[in-house]
Amino acid sequence: MIEYIKGRLMSLNPAAAVIETQGGVGYVLQISLTTFAKLEGRETATLLVHETIREDAWVLYGFVDESERELFRQLIGVSGVGASTARMILSALSADDLSAVIATSDLKRLKSVKGVGAKTAERIIVDLRDKIKAPDATLNIQSPATSEAFDEALAALTMLGFAAAASRKVLKKLFEADPTLKVETAIRKALPLM
Repeated sequence: MIEYIKGRLMSLNPAAAVIETQGGVGYVLQISLTTFAKLEGRETATLLVHETIREDAWVLYGFVDESERELFRQLIGVSGVGASTARMILSALSADDLSAVIATSDLKRLKSVKGVGAKTAERIIVDLRDKIKAPDATLNIQSPATSEAFDEALAALTMLGFAAAASRKVLKKLFEADPTLKVETAIRKALPLM
């Protein structure tokens, strides 16, 4: 099993990267748009690998970081989600955004990904909700009242149509600066920052 491939980046496009190793062998790795964006402009690269061996093909998928590879592996473990769909999801959502979408059961955002219907989105959330935690979900806030205020403000912002991950990030900064914020004040301060 291949863990990673390291070498010269011979070619790069939004769907694939070719890496030539020291032995002079070039490997084609299927990549997400997120990985593509991180590789642009680089001459060398190290990509973590997930390999799929089928009767008719041996396909390598490449990832810049472990969190994206782990999410890919969890996604393809969901019934009805193949490697192409998993790659499409990880192209539309970063690993942090996808973790937040699953942890907060944001069906609407997951269904907005091309090729993901309502049933598939529901299955992904049901199967992975307990395995994935939202990034920054554990805030170092001391009083339970502040934690409730944070949760209520987050719920209000997402009901207003703002992405849960972006809302969480803004609120985290606000509550770290002032842990005594009330819900209404937090929402008012967050809106211009969204």
